[in-house]
Amino acid sequence: MAVATDQLDRVFSALADPTRRAMLARLASGEATVTELAAPFDISLPAISKHLKVLERAGLIVRGRERQWRPARLDATPLRDVAEWAERYRRFWEESYDRLDEYLEELQGQGKEEGDGER
Repeated sequence: MAVATDQLDRVFSALADPTRRAMLARLASGEATVTELAAPFDISLPAISKHLKVLERAGLIVRGRERQWRPARLDATPLRDVAEWAERYRRFWEESYDRLDEYLEELQGQGKEEGDGER
């Protein structure tokens, strides 16, 4: 279980940064070079490389070797693991939403009763 927890920690840590999330979004449409991934950001290539290393350590990207190029591509397997982890909590979310729905219906019912007395 510790290995799975460590992997989830790395994935959540990688996803915590908006630059890395944007890089993953770009890679969802196909592999890209470091230069292509850096284009939308006003940060240095070494900083982009550091972000890529974090994504690679989390298992979210795979980097190839084609001559001097090292294109990156998305590996969504760790995201599936995150989704499975979050799925365990769906019951709690649904129960909370059900209670909220009941409360809102109760409030709406009270508002109608108060409104009926004014006519």
